[in-house]
Amino acid sequence: MTETRSPHRLGIALVVAAAIAWSTAPFFTRLLPYDSWTILFWRGLFAGGMIMVLMVLLQGRASLRDLVRIDINGWLVASFSTLAMIAFIPALQLTDVSNVAIIIATGPFLAAGLAWIWLKEIPSRRTMLASAVALVGVVIIVGGARAGSDILGVALACFMALAIAAMTVMVRRHRNTPMIAAAALSNFLGSAISLPFAHGITAITGFDLLILAMFGCLQVALGLTLFFLGSRLLPSGQAALISTLETPLMPFWIWVGFGEFPTLRVLAGGALVMGAVIADIIGDIRTQRPSG
Repeated sequence: MTETRSPHRLGIALVVAAAIAWSTAPFFTRLLPYDSWTILFWRGLFAGGMIMVLMVLLQGRASLRDLVRIDINGWLVASFSTLAMIAFIPALQLTDVSNVAIIIATGPFLAAGLAWIWLKEIPSRRTMLASAVALVGVVIIVGGARAGSDILGVALACFMALAIAAMTVMVRRHRNTPMIAAAALSNFLGSAISLPFAHGITAITGFDLLILAMFGCLQVALGLTLFFLGSRLLPSGQAALISTLETPLMPFWIWVGFGEFPTLRVLAGGALVMGAVIADIIGDIRTQRPSG
């Protein structure tokens, strides 16, 4: 029983850490006065390079061969990750941020549904209830924003959420595939796709290049690596649920970096999201506790 519980708890810790890393995105974005495609280009280069460094540290130099020997499953995961990153930018440009945030918060339900269809992995009622509470929390957080109605933007946000859910399930399904290598490839692909649309590549200053390096290494590379490692060890719905911690943590970094105190609505919604995730984790630990 201990052998079963330890990897599961490690998976929880890794995905929680991934959500914390991902939540720093608004902080870094606020520091960069460039168009989204320029940021995505440089961020992808730094993130891909950092993931390669993490591969060597975690698995040795031989792991770099995975970049050229990656199979179709790894390419699919990399493609889903790239599509999600690319769709995120125009989705924010074409519809309101509140629409995008709420659609992303449906991720646990999408991941659980795909896992049930593909892996016959039946989600627990506890996780589904916690996901519903987390969704309500996200709605409260963004509820004060102006509601947008652009169909294309909403469609891109839905596509992004589905791509993330599919990526999560594939990582869970193909545990022996070198997914960290897939994470590196996804960032390099994102940079290549962003290149034709990036207008400020040569205007980057030395200080901004440092910020972009931190953005790519900490927010993307560390976040993706931790998520890919952790989601192998968890049911897909639970991994997606824990990743929703990203939403309530985003205002925290803005408060730390820029002194903008979160509104009461953001605090209340964030408390719901964090409470739902914590309750699911505690319930999961109690369920797996040995009877003896």
